[in-house]
Amino acid sequence: MLLGDGTRAVHAGLPAPVPGRPFLPGPVPAAPYHLDPVAGPQPGVDGYGRTDNATYRALETAIGELEGGECVVFASGMAAVTAVLLTTLRGGDTLVLPSDGYYLTRVFAAEHLPERGVTVLTAPTSGPYPAFDGVRLLLLETPSNPGLDVCDLAGLAAAAHARGGLVAVDNTTPTPLGQRPLDHGADFSVASGTKALTGHSDLLLGYVCTRDPQLAAAIRTWRARTGAVPGPFEAWLAHRSLGTLDLRLSRQSANAAAVADVLAGHPAVRSVRWPGRPEDPAYGLAKRQMRRVPGVVTFTLADKAAVDRFLDASELVFAATSFGGLHTSADRRAQWGDAAPEGLVRFSCGIEDTADLVADLRRALDAARV
Repeated sequence: MLLGDGTRAVHAGLPAPVPGRPFLPGPVPAAPYHLDPVAGPQPGVDGYGRTDNATYRALETAIGELEGGECVVFASGMAAVTAVLLTTLRGGDTLVLPSDGYYLTRVFAAEHLPERGVTVLTAPTSGPYPAFDGVRLLLLETPSNPGLDVCDLAGLAAAAHARGGLVAVDNTTPTPLGQRPLDHGADFSVASGTKALTGHSDLLLGYVCTRDPQLAAAIRTWRARTGAVPGPFEAWLAHRSLGTLDLRLSRQSANAAAVADVLAGHPAVRSVRWPGRPEDPAYGLAKRQMRRVPGVVTFTLADKAAVDRFLDASELVFAATSFGGLHTSADRRAQWGDAAPEGLVRFSCGIEDTADLVADLRRALDAARV
């Protein structure tokens, strides 16, 4: 039976119903477990919390069902993406990653990979891309963060594979209900679950999904060796939060559509990007490739002072650096080191009533123009 997104999100990773048991079992806070006093450790029997925990195994099952692959969860999104980089790349390899994607991934690559003999190249999400000869790993992020450009996943994956490379896609912004990179030929789907996937601004989480058993085993071994595991309570919170993912994304996307229209028509705004808007240059590709467009909108005001006035005037928009949560937030990206204009704002739509959010946005934009 083909199930809808809401049904899949609500039921992902749940155990079979047992009378007297909860729908979602509570977290298992354990470091050591009892061992057989004679036989010692046994395959398939929990022995130590760094490698064995029923709570994050259930979460892995849930996310894996949504992404369509085997999932390995991590303590954060950066732990997940660095696991992909460091298990895949060796001296003499070449990495291509977005010049306009999440800046800390570029910082990590620039600071730690060349000293290991890895050549690091960058390309804009919308292209052009270098020739993939000798490229071991192509890392994509679509929509890009914070610019919201979109790239052709299937086309780029086919081109990289033809030259013997692997492809990883940062799927943080759309979540697996917005797009499933593995369906488009990617070898890895990697994401920060801190953002829209869990959506309550109360935990850090990351994950890697793949359909290749050998790649999954390498990622899992890396996690066991480095200890980058999520806590059981965070894993339980994340699993609980998945049940409302479809509902949250629906409201956030609807809010983003209304917000983008207001921004596009306001004189204080110099530019606006949202791939769900027909006037956006990425709209055609996003419509073909994505199942839904996320609730993140990027726009540019005149300068830092204008952003300051905007945030000060708003009653509903929180100044915060994450996105995808229940509460609408805005983040001036230049303050973190992004190569972005001083007035560029990443605006994350929450689940407030659309009319309230639009009215607040208009007032704040009017104040920003003064």
